[in-house]
Amino acid sequence: MKDKIKIGIIGTGGISCNHIEGYQKNPHAEVAALCDINPNRLQFMGEKYGVEKRYASAAEMLEKEPGLDAVSVCTWNSEHAPMTIAALNAGKHVLCEKPMSTSAAAARDMLATAQKNKKLLMIGFVRRFGNDCRILKDYIDQDFLGDIYYAKATYLRRHGNPGGWFGDKARSGGGPLIDLGVHVIDLSRYLMGNHRPVSIYGATFQKLFNRPTIKDFKGYAASSAASEAKELCDVEDLAAAMIRFDNGAVLQVEASFSLNIKNDTGELQFFGDKGGAKLSPELEMYTELNGYLTDIKLNAPTALSFSGLFDAEINHFVDCVKNGTPCRAPAEDGLEIMRILDGVYESARLGREVVL
Repeated sequence: MKDKIKIGIIGTGGISCNHIEGYQKNPHAEVAALCDINPNRLQFMGEKYGVEKRYASAAEMLEKEPGLDAVSVCTWNSEHAPMTIAALNAGKHVLCEKPMSTSAAAARDMLATAQKNKKLLMIGFVRRFGNDCRILKDYIDQDFLGDIYYAKATYLRRHGNPGGWFGDKARSGGGPLIDLGVHVIDLSRYLMGNHRPVSIYGATFQKLFNRPTIKDFKGYAASSAASEAKELCDVEDLAAAMIRFDNGAVLQVEASFSLNIKNDTGELQFFGDKGGAKLSPELEMYTELNGYLTDIKLNAPTALSFSGLFDAEINHFVDCVKNGTPCRAPAEDGLEIMRILDGVYESARLGREVVL
């Protein structure tokens, strides 16, 4: 393998900045080309990051840049599958942002294409690369919690619809479940041992929408949904689910863009037969020592740090491509998460449990 692998970026929206900067920090990678359907955004990003080769479509970039070794797919969700499949068929390795696609069927096609072309398809489950995940997984791997039989994951915003394509179901595939819930569902499943989901009871609600009439809000949506009274919003604003895995463990999930709560909150809890743990956001653990109930907090930073988070993910992808290192976030896991997301939406539609 050559000293530097050449990278193409498909889609230059906000998330692409984390990818480009991660590659540009890595001594074994070079961002060789960008593509985007928005010419103004493409020019801005090309100038910002000093990338001269810019294309109006992925098809053009893949045709005119045969020397690319890999691409990052950073488009809106509905384009993840077609862009990834095109890149894989062009002989490129792919890092595709989460969620893997907008359906399990599309995810299966992506995985089959990667296998057919013998190329790596990694999914952008960036929370797997966090310091909090690393520390808690170390305890879990040492059997500190024992058999984890129940977990709870919440990612709730009071007024946090990002606006734009996130509220357009045709492009996003859904609302907070597929945008926010995907992070905590994957992280929980990963820490619980990556067991296969077998049944789901889910519910979704569309009661509050993006609430464009909220005044003087200083939070996440202040410059997006809150300022665009006519902006499309046809996704759920709250999703909840109970997910049962093949080992008998159960995961409870809640995710919202709009919900009448006091503060935004994100929390993961794990309950084992030897101990429990909570990321909220710092790590706390609960067990018994010498016959006494005991709460444990580490004398080390355990809250998720965004400093270097995406860099760690990008570095791992480069290492996988360059050195054949086993992938920590493979497409097979992406497919399982899409099976879960499909199951939640289908259960919500039917009003009953679905068996996967």
